[in-house]
Amino acid sequence: MDTKGDLKAFLTTKFQEHEEVARATAKAMEGPFCELVALCSAAISNNHKLVFFGNGGSAADAQHLAAELCGQFSQDRTPLPGLALTTDTSALTAIGNDYGFEHIFARQILALGQPGDVALGISTSGTSANVLRGLKAAREVGMATVGFGGGDGGKLGMATDLLLIVPSAITARIQEMHITLGHLLCAALEKELGLV
Repeated sequence: MDTKGDLKAFLTTKFQEHEEVARATAKAMEGPFCELVALCSAAISNNHKLVFFGNGGSAADAQHLAAELCGQFSQDRTPLPGLALTTDTSALTAIGNDYGFEHIFARQILALGQPGDVALGISTSGTSANVLRGLKAAREVGMATVGFGGGDGGKLGMATDLLLIVPSAITARIQEMHITLGHLLCAALEKELGLV
């Protein structure tokens, strides 16, 4: 059994798959990404914040991107207002216990969101009840709503003003593109806001 040969073929196949999805995503994002940068740049310029949320790997992406904004992305600069709704375990468990898991983002948005803020819900399936409720609550508050999805977008299109869909049905590839798009957003915001 040639384990090394099998793993080499596996690696090559997965990288080819990644590259194909990356190329398709770049093409699909030409319009939506420009809209995203303009929306987020305008919000920050007007003293509003970007609020990220999602489940599992998408929760990790939410935290990652909020940290890139509050800290630094490419170099030292003024901190930018990014907030992840996935980090407060007391809020998450209290809301989940008292109201149900599907309310963990909506309740936080109703408490913390303000008109002019941008809500960025991340869901590879586009069907996560708590993400959809969070986006609905964001609309009620007067926030702009953005969805990061994949495949056919699920139900995100009905809940968002702007939808960025990765053209793939493979969760791992969608997640890889979501964090890539998030990094590109951070870099573009630094440039658009004249911080680098």
